[in-house]
Amino acid sequence: MAAQASRLKVSQIGAVTQIEFVDRNILDESNIQQISDEICGLIDDQPTPLVLIRFGNVEHLSSAALGALITINNRIKGKDGKLRLTEIDAQIREVFTITKLDKIFLIFDDADEAMASLT
Repeated sequence: MAAQASRLKVSQIGAVTQIEFVDRNILDESNIQQISDEICGLIDDQPTPLVLIRFGNVEHLSSAALGALITINNRIKGKDGKLRLTEIDAQIREVFTITKLDKIFLIFDDADEAMASLT
Protein backbone atom coordinates (compact mmCIF):
# COMPACT_ATOMS: atom_id res chain seq x y z
CA MET A 1 0.00 0.00 0.00
CA ALA A 2 1.41 3.39 -0.99
CA ALA A 3 1.87 6.04 1.69
CA GLN A 4 -0.79 8.75 1.61
CA ALA A 5 0.22 12.33 0.96
CA SER A 6 0.47 14.34 4.16
CA ARG A 7 -2.55 16.47 5.08
CA LEU A 8 -0.23 18.73 7.10
CA LYS A 9 2.56 21.24 6.63
CA VAL A 10 4.98 20.71 9.50
CA SER A 11 7.91 22.94 10.41
CA GLN A 12 10.25 22.95 13.37
CA ILE A 13 10.95 26.40 14.86
CA GLY A 14 13.44 25.90 17.65
CA ALA A 15 11.82 23.46 20.10
CA VAL A 16 8.31 24.14 18.73
CA THR A 17 6.64 21.92 16.15
CA GLN A 18 4.36 24.13 14.04
CA ILE A 19 1.54 22.43 12.17
CA GLU A 20 -0.68 23.87 9.43
CA PHE A 21 -3.47 22.07 7.61
CA VAL A 22 -3.37 21.49 3.85
CA ASP A 23 -7.16 21.15 3.59
CA ARG A 24 -9.65 23.99 3.94
CA ASN A 25 -12.33 21.54 5.12
CA ILE A 26 -11.48 18.95 7.74
CA LEU A 27 -14.61 16.85 7.54
CA ASP A 28 -13.74 13.43 6.10
CA GLU A 29 -13.26 10.65 8.70
CA SER A 30 -10.30 9.05 6.91
CA ASN A 31 -8.51 12.41 6.54
CA ILE A 32 -9.12 13.21 10.21
CA GLN A 33 -7.70 9.82 11.21
CA GLN A 34 -4.65 10.42 9.01
CA ILE A 35 -4.13 13.91 10.49
CA SER A 36 -4.50 12.54 14.03
CA ASP A 37 -2.05 9.70 13.34
CA GLU A 38 0.50 12.10 11.82
CA ILE A 39 0.31 14.55 14.73
CA CYS A 40 0.46 11.73 17.31
CA GLY A 41 3.57 10.41 15.53
CA LEU A 42 5.20 13.84 15.84
CA ILE A 43 4.27 14.00 19.54
CA ASP A 44 5.62 10.51 20.21
CA ASP A 45 8.98 11.51 18.69
CA GLN A 46 9.51 14.25 21.29
CA PRO A 47 10.22 13.89 25.03
CA THR A 48 8.28 17.08 25.92
CA PRO A 49 6.33 18.21 22.85
CA LEU A 50 5.69 21.90 22.23
CA VAL A 51 3.08 22.10 19.47
CA LEU A 52 1.49 25.06 17.69
CA ILE A 53 -1.42 24.26 15.39
CA ARG A 54 -2.35 27.01 12.93
CA PHE A 55 -5.89 27.00 11.51
CA GLY A 56 -5.37 29.93 9.10
CA ASN A 57 -6.33 27.83 6.09
CA VAL A 58 -9.29 26.00 7.67
CA GLU A 59 -12.89 27.01 6.89
CA HIS A 60 -14.81 23.98 8.24
CA LEU A 61 -14.08 21.50 11.00
CA SER A 62 -16.19 18.46 11.92
CA SER A 63 -16.99 17.25 15.41
CA ALA A 64 -14.74 14.26 14.72
CA ALA A 65 -11.87 16.69 14.11
CA LEU A 66 -12.60 18.32 17.47
CA GLY A 67 -12.49 14.88 19.07
CA ALA A 68 -9.11 14.24 17.45
CA LEU A 69 -7.83 17.56 18.86
CA ILE A 70 -8.88 16.49 22.35
CA THR A 71 -7.00 13.20 21.93
CA ILE A 72 -3.92 15.08 20.67
CA ASN A 73 -4.13 17.52 23.60
CA ASN A 74 -4.33 14.65 26.10
CA ARG A 75 -1.33 12.93 24.53
CA ILE A 76 0.72 16.14 24.69
CA LYS A 77 -0.28 16.76 28.32
CA GLY A 78 0.63 13.17 29.15
CA LYS A 79 4.20 14.01 28.15
CA ASP A 80 4.20 17.33 30.05
CA GLY A 81 4.09 19.18 26.74
CA LYS A 82 2.14 22.22 25.60
CA LEU A 83 -0.36 22.74 22.79
CA ARG A 84 -1.44 26.10 21.40
CA LEU A 85 -4.05 26.80 18.72
CA THR A 86 -4.05 29.93 16.59
CA GLU A 87 -5.65 31.66 13.59
CA ILE A 88 -9.04 30.01 14.08
CA ASP A 89 -11.85 31.32 11.85
CA ALA A 90 -14.57 33.21 13.76
CA GLN A 91 -17.26 30.61 13.01
CA ILE A 92 -15.04 27.73 14.12
CA ARG A 93 -13.98 29.73 17.19
CA GLU A 94 -17.66 30.05 18.10
CA VAL A 95 -17.97 26.25 18.06
CA PHE A 96 -15.02 26.05 20.48
CA THR A 97 -16.86 28.51 22.75
CA ILE A 98 -20.26 26.79 22.56
CA THR A 99 -18.72 23.38 23.30
CA LYS A 100 -16.55 24.93 26.05
CA LEU A 101 -13.44 23.63 24.29
CA ASP A 102 -12.05 27.16 24.65
CA LYS A 103 -11.63 26.23 28.34
CA ILE A 104 -9.52 23.18 27.44
CA PHE A 105 -7.34 24.68 24.71
CA LEU A 106 -5.22 27.82 24.85
CA ILE A 107 -6.31 29.70 21.72
CA PHE A 108 -4.50 32.75 20.35
CA ASP A 109 -5.54 35.13 17.60
CA ASP A 110 -1.93 35.73 16.62
CA ALA A 111 0.67 33.04 15.83
CA ASP A 112 3.49 35.13 17.32
CA GLU A 113 1.67 35.38 20.66
CA ALA A 114 1.00 31.64 20.61
CA MET A 115 4.65 30.98 19.83
CA ALA A 116 5.81 33.27 22.65
CA SER A 117 3.60 31.37 25.12
CA LEU A 118 5.41 28.14 24.26
CA THR A 119 8.96 29.40 24.71
